[in-house]
Amino acid sequence: MTIPHRLVGTGAHKVLVLHDWFGTSAGWGPFPDYLDGSAFSYAFLDYRGYGDRKDVAGAYTLAEIAEDALALADQLDWPEFSLVGHSMGGKAVQQVLAQASGRVRKLAGLAPVPAGPYPMDADGEALFYGAAEDRAKRYEILDLVTGRRAGRVWLDLMVDRSLELSTREAFGGYVRDWATADLVDRVAGNQVPVRVFVGEHDLLLTAEAMRATFLAHYPNAEVTELPGSGHYPMHETPVALAAALEAFLGE
Repeated sequence: MTIPHRLVGTGAHKVLVLHDWFGTSAGWGPFPDYLDGSAFSYAFLDYRGYGDRKDVAGAYTLAEIAEDALALADQLDWPEFSLVGHSMGGKAVQQVLAQASGRVRKLAGLAPVPAGPYPMDADGEALFYGAAEDRAKRYEILDLVTGRRAGRVWLDLMVDRSLELSTREAFGGYVRDWATADLVDRVAGNQVPVRVFVGEHDLLLTAEAMRATFLAHYPNAEVTELPGSGHYPMHETPVALAAALEAFLGE
């Protein structure tokens, strides 16, 4: 199976990039425009049921995302690579690490979901698990994670794109997996260099939450808080995100 993808750059340092629950390989806003393509090669992947692979059926799990990411790396002839994942993709890159630790140079999480189960109360489950079929719930989630600071036009655009570019089955399937999967025993103690980037206005995946999870799981992990951003720094502060990310990857 040939896996469609988007490539940015031709540099020697190879990087697999995994998108969030609402996104696609093309849904990174202006952020890719500010990446250093002379130093890095970035491959942006769509999950099954999303974007250019919307018509590809699947189990809609993190394990499946990891299998496809590794298949893409093989397709590109990348024996070694770094990983970048946003939100749900931040948990998916940890699944890739668990399956192919020896191939990973560095791991960067952008407002990433931690490796353990994501705790939700009854209201949270109703909101997140109901979002596949309810536009208003998708809007509420995006408004919440951006600190209730984003304008209606951007929120509507993000919701409309998620509805257009993903299937209901995929959207509903992935949330149940990323919220419940427990990867802690498979990644804890891994020596890979890890950097976690969180927006200061993210109301859910906070710097405090990252210190209690990522820094507890990975001996070589650090947290960087991004001023002026919520959960979507690739849209909210893309220039600062690109600079901070590549400073880490290039260390």
